[in-house]
Amino acid sequence: MSEVKYIAIEGVIGAGKTSLAKKIAERLKANLILEEFEKNPFLEKFYDNRKRYAFQTQMFFLFNRYKQQQMQAHEDLFSNYVVADYFFDKDQIFAYINLEGEELKLYESIFPLLKKNLRKIDLVVYLQSTVDRLMYNIKKRGRRFERGISRSYIQELNEVYNDFFFKYNKTPLLIVNASEIDFVNNQRDFDELFKQIFREDRGFIEYFNPVIKLDD
Repeated sequence: MSEVKYIAIEGVIGAGKTSLAKKIAERLKANLILEEFEKNPFLEKFYDNRKRYAFQTQMFFLFNRYKQQQMQAHEDLFSNYVVADYFFDKDQIFAYINLEGEELKLYESIFPLLKKNLRKIDLVVYLQSTVDRLMYNIKKRGRRFERGISRSYIQELNEVYNDFFFKYNKTPLLIVNASEIDFVNNQRDFDELFKQIFREDRGFIEYFNPVIKLDD
């Protein structure tokens, strides 16, 4: 556990990133970094009109995430652990889906300049899920600005996320099949996942497929 100090939880919208990050941070008494999606003034408009508002939405998230990461660097001195509900590199996933032409070129010129100044993450946990489960979670939590999210967009994101993380090899990575577990409400599921994250013999890249246990 001592080698894993900075953890990023990743996954498609509705995968449970924030919920898991909060539970891990609470157990570790860690600094918690949460994506401030509610502060993005373009997000709701983006879900209604992707093409028109993609660039504004993307750039707001990019600079806001960068500012958060820089601020966190100063707070790290007062905590042994840091847990984030996003991974800075994943910003590129949305950029390549939603941007094109000169807007994408501008983004590509800015992203590496920001990334090089950030602390490297010790472990990325990717919560892989099905489109049905993601849509269920999105509908269940009922966020107003997510009402315009289409199933086709989640399907597209899910495919791109899977492709990105199955090719990713820059930091230790744990891919979790999270489609059938409930680490938010089921303590046993959370404990097992927590154990896997901090397993001392965990390899550089691993896949965790939880065994579904029926209640006694």
